[in-house]
Amino acid sequence: MKKIEQPAELMDIVNGFRLSRIILTAHELRIFDHLNGKPCSSAETASRIVADRRATDRLMNVLVSLGLLDKQQDLFTNSVFAGKYLVSSSPDFLLGLGHTANLWRKWSTLTEVITKGTALDLEDDFNERGFSWIESFIAAMHARGVAQGRELASMLELSKTKRSLDVGGGSGAFTFGFIEKNPAIRGVIFDLPNVVPVTRKYIDKANLGQSVVTVAGDYLSDDLGSGFDLVLMSAIIHINNPEENRILIKKGADALSPGGQLVIMDHLMSEDRTEPLQGAVFAINMLVGTKHGDTYTRDEIGGWMKAAGLGGIKTLDSPTGVQYIIGIKS
Repeated sequence: MKKIEQPAELMDIVNGFRLSRIILTAHELRIFDHLNGKPCSSAETASRIVADRRATDRLMNVLVSLGLLDKQQDLFTNSVFAGKYLVSSSPDFLLGLGHTANLWRKWSTLTEVITKGTALDLEDDFNERGFSWIESFIAAMHARGVAQGRELASMLELSKTKRSLDVGGGSGAFTFGFIEKNPAIRGVIFDLPNVVPVTRKYIDKANLGQSVVTVAGDYLSDDLGSGFDLVLMSAIIHINNPEENRILIKKGADALSPGGQLVIMDHLMSEDRTEPLQGAVFAINMLVGTKHGDTYTRDEIGGWMKAAGLGGIKTLDSPTGVQYIIGIKS
């Protein structure tokens, strides 16, 4: 991202929340769903979504300006783009919007969070959050996880891999990518009790019920099993504090067979924690959304892996900018 050099550039960023909020509100009110299939006035739309007529009209007018709706003689329709990406029944629907809307509410508390040092009104247990929140979260992770899973599979040596474990595996997208490359792999997806039912839906949809099983538990307190050739920890260490990561990575290493590989995917920060920008911003996301999550430096993560008895530690940079740290069990 270009560094801010002019006041106008700063104000563009500062005011960016307005359009974001408009789109998220339209999504939450299901305006695009209600317009799917036929033209509709703003008054009729307001009646459908049980909202104020004038306010709904003004909201929909902005959506027209953004090219998400078309308007002819006071009748609104979805644009081609909105019909493809913003209608929930479309196969190309942007699943991550629900999760982004949830994040909005957390980010609105940032000033208080910086003062206090931790998230406000935090659900103590992810497993106790509502099903709709969990389903939106997993959907957002799956949307990008499919491509990342295939990408990682192409970068790893998997010809001799027989058993894989995905810790906090969510939808199972990475495991699916491994099996696509090597169909002989049998995968285990370990996640929380309230997540596993969602995971099974994705397994069934992928027709991989014969190749993938789920295990419900807490990765910090429950056993991860043993005899795995590959253990993956994708986008989970940023939820934990350093001591929890030491415990988790040691458990992951213990679950490996000799010669097995532990793969960690997460933001890898520079030693001064200012780069990359995405990781620095994500550290704030962890502040507003978790008890003590953070992003960590390459040396911190590598140190935990060495302490767990892993060697041959190396970093892989993917073509899309995602970074992985890999360690081998001797």
